[in-house]
Amino acid sequence: MAVPPATFSEPSKRLFFALAATPALRKSISQWRAGLRLRSGKPVPAENFHVTLMFLGAVPIRDIAAICHAIDHMPRPGGSLLLGLDHLDLWQNVGALVLAAEQPPKNLLRLVYDVQQAVLPLGFSDAHREYRPHLTLARDVRGGVPEAMVAPEFMLRATAFGLYESVKGRYRLVREWPLVGG
Repeated sequence: MAVPPATFSEPSKRLFFALAATPALRKSISQWRAGLRLRSGKPVPAENFHVTLMFLGAVPIRDIAAICHAIDHMPRPGGSLLLGLDHLDLWQNVGALVLAAEQPPKNLLRLVYDVQQAVLPLGFSDAHREYRPHLTLARDVRGGVPEAMVAPEFMLRATAFGLYESVKGRYRLVREWPLVGG
């Protein structure tokens, strides 16, 4: 059953799958980011720090249950996931300052693949772009990569992933799944 894109006449939500940063990690990254002394861009609020697994876009509200059902039945990695965010980068084409992973763990790449495969029959695909795990620090950044006084060495530990809704620049958890079971 393919989920048709939302039309202007039906209610929809802007959704994505992600790994959330813990409050302690959000605080550490926010403090580290302050040391960058950014001269341009809009800092992402620390409460929004996450690593996107897959962006779905505008999804008709009536289809959210089918998406959740598909994820309920997909395989899980079988344990927690540890992602090192150890590389500061500026994605010039979109003006995003990001913390990226030099070496993404295989279980993260497998999780992304499994999520993509679970929602593919519903008409969602991320096949047009290569997955690059990252946490966005700021948007609309111009110039080069700012110099960091201390190299980034952050570890995101996840025991679950979630489906999130973007509402006026804030992210709200819609549903969460543990990384074990399934």
